[in-house]
Amino acid sequence: MVLWGVGFSSSKVIVDHLPHSVVATLRFGGGALALLVALRSSRPDGGRRASLRDWARAAGAGVLGVFVYNLLFFWGLSLAPAIDGSTIVPVMSPVLTTAFLLVTRRKKASAARVAGLATGAAGAVVFFVGSGGASDAGQARLAGDLLFLLSACCWAAFTLSGRRVLAGIDPLRATTYATLSGSVLLALSSAPAAAEVDWGSVPAHVWVNVVFVALGPTAVANVLYYRGVHAVGPASASIMMFLVPVIGTTCSAVFLGESFGTVQAAGAGVLLAGAVLAVTQGRLPARRRRPGAPRDGIPRTEAASAEPDL
Repeated sequence: MVLWGVGFSSSKVIVDHLPHSVVATLRFGGGALALLVALRSSRPDGGRRASLRDWARAAGAGVLGVFVYNLLFFWGLSLAPAIDGSTIVPVMSPVLTTAFLLVTRRKKASAARVAGLATGAAGAVVFFVGSGGASDAGQARLAGDLLFLLSACCWAAFTLSGRRVLAGIDPLRATTYATLSGSVLLALSSAPAAAEVDWGSVPAHVWVNVVFVALGPTAVANVLYYRGVHAVGPASASIMMFLVPVIGTTCSAVFLGESFGTVQAAGAGVLLAGAVLAVTQGRLPARRRRPGAPRDGIPRTEAASAEPDL
């Protein structure tokens, strides 16, 4: 959660010096290489070779969860402060996922869930109204925040489809293949912008941040997250996800000097409270049961929805 939270402000530092599409390629291209090394050394599934079908399924997931998501996210980051993205993306993703599950009746519409979604929606409206009226950004900040919202929609859709698409594939293998396929598409789309970059003038601290976001939030954090879900269960993992906006907001304020306006801060607080209520229904997750035993809590799809960076 710390790596993901810090990743927002670190990515903003890079976007201020390089085109957003190039930044997305550097981050996930580097992350894909790190994941390939991890996959090679760990040999999940007993060293079983991936089938063509496994590759195709994971690659398809990478188009939505890595390529489209990151084009939207980094475009938004080039227009709006990192503090906005660290609030909108990790909070709205589980809210949107839960809302879809309720609408399609794949989840019971309890009073707590409905109240949480209504509260979260109200908070989101207040937040976006505050973005449009912010004196330091105006319409550019609002446009960036709307792109963050679209990226959250994209991640929610990936989460809802990913469990079925990637069923039977080891999480590390699936993450590696999806990241690799998405990175290839990002590289192709960013090639024209990359050709115009004066690489020799890129400051050293930008390269330090590139290495960090590729290894930390993109590669290491995802591996640790999937292991954490396996160890403590998706319900507990989903609760921990709400640390991401707290950490991200703190880092953006401390390292970048960013801040919310009064209206935005109020909206962010209401949004976060509604999201927690919608996902948890006001209950802490039960202790993980033995394998095979029935378990209450939040499905894996909801747990994974809070973080957009595969």
